[in-house]
Amino acid sequence: MIQKRRMLTISAAVATISLGLAACGSLEDDSGAGEESGSEGSGPTIVNVPKLVGEAWFDRMEEGVDKYAEDTGTNYYMQGSGDADANAQVRVMNDLLTSGVDALTVVPFQPDAVEQVQQEAMDDGVIVITHEAPNIENADYDLEAFQNADYGKNLMDELADGMGAEGEYALMVGSLSSTTHMDWVDAAKEYQEEEYPNMQHVGDIVETKDDSQEAYEQMQELLSAFPDIKGVQGSASTDVVGAGQAVDEAGLNEDITVVGTSVPNDARDGLKNGSIDAITFWDPADAAYAMGALVEKILDGEEVEDGLDLDVEGYEDITLDGKVVYGDKAWVTVTAENVDDYDF
Repeated sequence: MIQKRRMLTISAAVATISLGLAACGSLEDDSGAGEESGSEGSGPTIVNVPKLVGEAWFDRMEEGVDKYAEDTGTNYYMQGSGDADANAQVRVMNDLLTSGVDALTVVPFQPDAVEQVQQEAMDDGVIVITHEAPNIENADYDLEAFQNADYGKNLMDELADGMGAEGEYALMVGSLSSTTHMDWVDAAKEYQEEEYPNMQHVGDIVETKDDSQEAYEQMQELLSAFPDIKGVQGSASTDVVGAGQAVDEAGLNEDITVVGTSVPNDARDGLKNGSIDAITFWDPADAAYAMGALVEKILDGEEVEDGLDLDVEGYEDITLDGKVVYGDKAWVTVTAENVDDYDF
């Protein structure tokens, strides 16, 4: 039986980061959350279009949108579809362009699906900033919290730690077309083959459609197809929730390690009952805030270059690689021991 790790693994670098969560936030005041973002703003109109609305990750992102609007007077708000569907996201973007906006900040559900509408936006003089899409072509800039390969390797270290560096494991992504998710799992798998040769990836990369129920059903299928499986790494914030539920129902909490990107409130029960071992994340509220700042700096004619300060912790000293803007922020690892330190 595998002895799972139950230790806090926040690095020294992360220990200095004050996340925008509850009482201790890098966004200093979250009091504007829940109101219509930027409704009182008189500055440029910026609209954040997430993959979908009604999910905890993007609810948190909206807090950053609201906070930036409150701090700057910018008319910055979020609008999206409740469906995890690329076509639905494109329809939202088309509607916004018809109504007239100065800029879009977009988290593409499927990057190739938004290329055309983003090109049309740019042709009309609309600034387009994306997030989680470093390979996008039709955007002014893409903003990332860190290098994707490094994040994927870190997730694999967490998985290997829980699995004792041996056994079969699976990889989940929200969409096979999600650039960031695929970058994470590709880097993780390559790193595993180099550093953890006694581990073995089984099956195809599992697509969960950013849906915890889909992740649950896919995990059940994995348990049936690979009865000796010892771990799973999730990418969408809903992956570990669904996978953990299936593991818990099968009574395999002590035998299977589940790690991946998520938010504390979604993963809290699983972390506490042992069906989820660890989650990692960056703060989507800070990413939204940084995108708003990047738009306004472009509108003000400021040059985007290495060292530019985007006015929120973790993006105070950016690195530019082509048109990809990388923050200097580390990720946070949360386990059962410290999950109650967070409230989002």
